[in-house]
This record gives sequence, structure tokens and C-alpha cells, in this order.
Amino acid sequence: MSYDQIFLFVLLGIVFAMLVWGRVRYDLVAFAALVIAVIGGVVPVHDAFAGFGHEAVIIIALVLIVSRAMTNAGAVELVARFVLSSTRSLPAHVGLISVVGAALSAIINNVAALVMLMSLDMEAARKAKRSVAQTLMPLSFATILGGMITLIGTPPNIVVAQFRDRALGEPFSMFDFSPVGLICAVVGIGFVTLVGWRLIPKGEARTMAGEGVGSVFVAEAGVKADSKSIGQTPADLYPLADSHDVTILGLVRRGKRLGGFAAGEEIRKSDHLVLEGDPASIEAFIGAAELNPPGADAHEGLTGKSLALIEAIVPRDARIVGRTATDLRLLYRRGVTLLGVSRQGRRFHQRVRKLPIRAGDLVLLLGPESRVNDAAEWLGVLPLAERRHSVVQRSKALMTIGIFVAAVAAAVTGLVPLVVALAAVVILYALLNIVGPSEVYESVEWPVLVLLGSLIPLGLALEETGGTQLIAQGILSLTGTLPVWAILALLMMVTMTLSDFLNNVATALIAAPVGLDIARALDVNPDAFLMGVAVAASCAFLTPIGHKNNTIIMGPGGYRFGDYWRMGLPLEILIIAVGVPAVLTFWPL
Repeated sequence: MSYDQIFLFVLLGIVFAMLVWGRVRYDLVAFAALVIAVIGGVVPVHDAFAGFGHEAVIIIALVLIVSRAMTNAGAVELVARFVLSSTRSLPAHVGLISVVGAALSAIINNVAALVMLMSLDMEAARKAKRSVAQTLMPLSFATILGGMITLIGTPPNIVVAQFRDRALGEPFSMFDFSPVGLICAVVGIGFVTLVGWRLIPKGEARTMAGEGVGSVFVAEAGVKADSKSIGQTPADLYPLADSHDVTILGLVRRGKRLGGFAAGEEIRKSDHLVLEGDPASIEAFIGAAELNPPGADAHEGLTGKSLALIEAIVPRDARIVGRTATDLRLLYRRGVTLLGVSRQGRRFHQRVRKLPIRAGDLVLLLGPESRVNDAAEWLGVLPLAERRHSVVQRSKALMTIGIFVAAVAAAVTGLVPLVVALAAVVILYALLNIVGPSEVYESVEWPVLVLLGSLIPLGLALEETGGTQLIAQGILSLTGTLPVWAILALLMMVTMTLSDFLNNVATALIAAPVGLDIARALDVNPDAFLMGVAVAASCAFLTPIGHKNNTIIMGPGGYRFGDYWRMGLPLEILIIAVGVPAVLTFWPL
């Protein structure tokens, strides 16, 4: 072996060891390795930071922003009515939420899909009085499986597609992954639904950070002209309110609170419902009942701007102490609405905007993202960083989906490259205020981009110095006279094992050129081996560290490190058994 090969093998070995150890952030490890490689002379100085401008890095960043926009536009609420049911049997619930999770993962990033459905799954488990540990792991695995269906569903697909473009002159297209990915997803979800969830220890499920400890607010919501609530009574809305964990306390008409709970009073246009619940539940009920918060016209409804909903505590010296939102003309002066007040769980009969605020109260402020923090500072209240809530722009859901579908169609038909189509989508979402300026940057997982941008030059160097050929020759020497399908299966098993303990992006970066070199040595279709690498790199089911989705559910589900392999090992074996013939069918040798 040459000096460059030895240097790179040792360096990558250290990188992989550090990633498995997990005590140092993976982006820092990768970036440090890149700097060392440049100093060692194995990566040219002029190529050192070329990875950060690589098309794969840009696509992943754009997909994450698109995922945030889909969340802001209410994609979750479009499927919630089919997913949330405490009366559905456990296998039926697992099957349905798995299918929905896989479908969303094919459209948006699989991490975003999990986060979107996770709270719904936990809520369904709470109402059904069952352990969320039985459903969170199947949901996580289903979103991972669904990500394999399209190019943008998971980062390994993007990495492999862009590697093919550089190596063979043309990338995989959006739906090239679909035949194999769909078969693996359908079989995998079938296993998860029928057998997999039975293999999971129930564990002691824990609530997510910030959940289960939120304050209960009293808030108001106005009845708009086209609301479906008009003509109904508060009692008619009790089932809908109960499903959102909201209590309807009463009705306000012409500025006056009607007596009692006004349960039998017919709701009219311009009435206000008095609600009690946590901020997220209140916001969700307002959308479901087609209501508006006070001051919605000033905010151009809930759709004109990117809105923020924050909780803030009122200190003794705050400007608002002893005064009301009406006294301060809060909406007129600052463009922000006092949506609700929490006072140690007490209920009150005054209008929210006419309630004198006391020190120690929690206030719920709604307004444009650019104004709400300034308003909090002006009021002298202290926002709680972990209690910031999103406001769903429900009327933009179909438009958001339509823009995305049009962009994908333009990319698939070859009108524009995918990266340009996604960039145009992000620009439109920003112009339409579906994502705010700060959300554009907050939604990007910068550590993942630093990891990818740092490892791309190292992967190129390993390939150019012949390192990947050495690995390929080693695998071929071990396989001897085995048939090609067996060599493909072995490559997928090795890739899958690496992905269980390393970041799947890092695995794809190394395994893709190895797969290409093996295919060239065997003189067979390289696409079969590249597709096998893409499938295997995505399937990290044995550990909580192989895929971010598995890490996210570990705490809320109460899982231990050793719980994942119980369902993950048979699932990985099943994916190999199904994936190899599927790859060879659609990408024949």
C-alpha cells in the first residue's frame, strides 16, 4: 500500500472509532479529520472545502427546509383524523401510523416525518392507556423504510445518486429508488405490524422534554363568518374539544360572558369561545373548530405571516403587571395578541384581554415571529425558550403541497435539475411566509451538513488513491467463487452493519465507491450494487445510534440500547432476503 492509502485507512479508522464511541460530536470529528488529511497532504488544499458546495449537501439542506414548511402548513393535521383513535386495536394502529409515516417519509425527510407523527402516536397511546413503547419503535422503523422510496426521502439515497452522477455521468432520478424501496417498505411494514411490535419490551415510557409539564391556560377564540361551529352549541363541540384535551368554559357575546358554561347556547358569528388547555392543544382546537384567535384580522388571519406562539412568565417589575392587554393597546402598538393567561390553574370570568395581569402569571403571546420577542421585551415578561410553539397555517396546506408536487414533476420530467427545483420551492415558501426567515436556518441540521461536507473530500481521496479498490478486492477474495447475488448480499450485510454503528451518510460515502469497484471487477451492472448500498445504508435497525430516528424515540419510549435488536435483527434479515432479489429484478446484472 502507498503512503496515501495507509494514511487514509488509519485516519478513517480513527474517525469510525470516534463515531462509534460517541463522546465527541460527529461533525467536529469529521471536520478535524478533513483538516488532518489536508495537513497530511492526502487531500489537496484546493479541494479541502469543495464538499460543502457539493450538490448532495445543498439538496439535503433544501429538503429539510421543505420538511419544515410541510409541518408549518399542517400536513400532520391532514392525517391526524385517520391516525388518532383510542378505540383502534394496537395492530391496526401500528399498521396505519406506520403506513402514514412511510408515506410522509417518501415525500419529506424521514426525521421530520417521525417528529411530526411522534406526538400523535404518544397522544393515542395515552388515551388508549397503553405503553407508547409498543408503537414508537415501529413508527421509527417505518419512517426509515419509507425514506428509501424516493431520492429525497433519506440522505444515503442522495449521496448514492450524486456519486453515480460523478462516476457514471448521470445520477439516479427521483423515483429510481421506488421499485426496490417500495417492496422493502411494504414487506418491512407488514412485519412490523403483524410481528415486530410483539417483540418489543414495554419499558417505562417517558414524556418528551417539555411535555406533560406544560401549564394550563385560559384563552379565547373568535367565531369567524365561515366557521363550521356556527349553529352548533358548545356542548356539540365537547367531543372535538375532548379529543384535543381542551375544555370549553363558556361563551362571550357582544363583549359579555354568558352565564355558566352556556352549553346549550347556539354559537353565532363574532361570538368568542372561552377555552382551557395547554398552548398546543388550544392552537390545534382553534384550527379544528375553524375559529380565530383575538386579533386574527390584524395578523392577516393565521396565514398571512409566519406566526409564533410563546409562553412567558411575568416578573414583579414587568410593565404589564396590574394592567390589561386592552390598557396597553398591545395589539395596536405591537401587533401581538395576548391569547391566554395561566394563573396557577385558576379559572377567571373576565375577558382575557381585560384581565389585570399579576406577577407570577404565565402569558401566552401570539404574533408575527419578527415581533413577538420584541413585544415580550417591551412588556417586561420573560419568554420560556422551551415553551415556544408553532402556529399551523392550515389554509396554505394544499398550496404548499401543490408547489412541492409541481417542483418534483419539473425535476422528474427534466425541465430543471432537482436542486434548482427544490431551491425554487424554498424561495416560494419564504415569499409566501410558509417558513419565516429564522426558520429557514433553524430547520437545517448543520451538524449533518458539516459531516457530509467534511467526509466527501475524504471519500474522494480514498477512491482516487485506490483505497476503495483495495477494499473491493478484499471482499472479492473472501467470497471466492460465490455467485454474484451472494456477493451483493454480503456487501449489503456489511454496509447495513456499518450503518448500525456509524452515521448512515458516512456509511454511504464509503460503501458506494466500494460497490462500484466490485461491480467493475465482476463486469456486471454497477447500478445493482449502488442500489444495494443505498438500501443497506438506510436500514439501521439494531441500535439507537445508527439512525437519528432511533435516537429520538429512545427517551420517550423508555428503550434501552439492547431493545432495538429484538425487532431490528429479524427486520434487517428480512430486508436482505427481499432486497437482493428486488434489486436484481429491477436492476439486472
